[in-house]
Amino acid sequence: MLAWPDIKTVLLDMDGTLLDLNFDNHFWQEFVPLRFAELHGLTLEESKRQLKPRFKAMEGRLEWYCLDYWGEELKLDLAGLKQELAGLIAVHPHVTEFLEAVRGSGRRLLLVTNAHRGSLSLKMEKTCLHRFFDDIISSHDFGLAKEQQGFWQALQDKHVFEKHSTLLVDDSLAVLRSAQAFGIAYLVSISRPDSRAPVRTITEFPAVEDFRAMMPGLVPGEGL
Repeated sequence: MLAWPDIKTVLLDMDGTLLDLNFDNHFWQEFVPLRFAELHGLTLEESKRQLKPRFKAMEGRLEWYCLDYWGEELKLDLAGLKQELAGLIAVHPHVTEFLEAVRGSGRRLLLVTNAHRGSLSLKMEKTCLHRFFDDIISSHDFGLAKEQQGFWQALQDKHVFEKHSTLLVDDSLAVLRSAQAFGIAYLVSISRPDSRAPVRTITEFPAVEDFRAMMPGLVPGEGL
């Protein structure tokens, strides 16, 4: 059970946390390689072999999450391709229930994502989750990915919060480690970011598969 009386600000990741990561995994691991193969006359297997090291080299950097960067690199209309797959965008079970409970408690609620604004807009349009948040922050606004320490300082400077009374829920262990190093007190991981993948065994941070696990002790009006 989380120490809700001590938590005043809730920071939530989007992809793999609120939303099923299956959309993004399928997009980057299958759909983009397919379209890249078609563009260059490659087999799908050869396309994947070419793209894998290029993607790997950018992990943890802002470019990895940037549709503009990869659109230029791959000569593909990635925003358009995401629209083609938009039917796969899905909210994890009980997320809406959790968001309503946090809002009802009066706590400050921020969406903090590495997603590019183009992808973010599409997902908010499809899910309507934006209505729950006091503000929505993309790491592209600061030019730093959440894996980088500078992001958290920039976030705190612009959206003032106390580290000792802040909760971050994120599926990325690298992001959680970065937030931990910055001093954010309450950290929770998501053990099954992709509904079509097995549950992950996570020992480094408290982990939940179902958002209902975080709701005990979340009292309406308590954060007012």
